[in-house]
Amino acid sequence: MYQRILVPIDGSPTAQRALDYALALARETHAELIPLYVVDIPIVAYEAPGYDPSIVRDALLETGEALKKDALAAMQRENVRGEPRVVEILAPGIDVAERILEEARATHCDLVVMGTHGRRGFRRLVLGSVAERFTRISCCPVLLIPGAVDDGATATAVTHTASTHRTGKVLL
Repeated sequence: MYQRILVPIDGSPTAQRALDYALALARETHAELIPLYVVDIPIVAYEAPGYDPSIVRDALLETGEALKKDALAAMQRENVRGEPRVVEILAPGIDVAERILEEARATHCDLVVMGTHGRRGFRRLVLGSVAERFTRISCCPVLLIPGAVDDGATATAVTHTASTHRTGKVLL
């Protein structure tokens, strides 16, 4: 069904849930999996007096490499092929969602699995939503995995979603 699945990772429990689901789906469909960590240094940081963005960049790259290593280990345990990636936002004005889109296009992904925190109201306005933004601009189907649910509800949602994937019915 799927040949190449991209899953953004950031070290959060929500992203880990998405990675776990993407691993299971990739194993089941014999798809290649591409876990993706995006390094983004906010523009505001560049404008602070005496600020050296290379310190933040280096720390984010180190985090990305650690997450890449963990994702690769999980893929090997699950016998899933693919290559985790760490990419940077290099052009001004590009956001994380757009960088994920660039990678989805470049790697010819036919599904993106990503976690969503489910923020509403003021929190969403202030913090934004990479998942929502990506879903609006995506070039391929997007499967959103909720973050803040209890374990029983997660297992039920994942089982239901996996069975609807196989039947070809609309998921969201």
